[in-house]
Amino acid sequence: MRIEVKGRNIPVSEDLRELVQRRFRVIGRQVSELAELEVEVFEEQNPSIAESQVAEATLHLKGVTLRARHASRDLKHSLGVVSDELGVQVKRHREKRRRRREAREPATLPDGVAGVQPLADA
Repeated sequence: MRIEVKGRNIPVSEDLRELVQRRFRVIGRQVSELAELEVEVFEEQNPSIAESQVAEATLHLKGVTLRARHASRDLKHSLGVVSDELGVQVKRHREKRRRRREAREPATLPDGVAGVQPLADA
């Protein structure tokens, strides 16, 4: 999984990149190598907003895009909540795909049965 970290009004340090890599490692094991994850962190400029540290994550998979957003007073907390929420969405998406695949498969036949009924002697 390719991870891109963007910062809006916040410099993206190497420590922040490592934190994002660590938090989203579990999701990386559950999705394809071709998946793209974009994590954007920013700070709300309005002083009346107490929870100004915002983290947004967008995961591009084949045929679907999953998103999560959280705002809090601490950027690390926001990243943790976003990664947990995205993990739940990935799990739900995988289960949905598995159920669809199982519904498409024909019912399996017992061993030795070819699916053709023998003709009765007349």
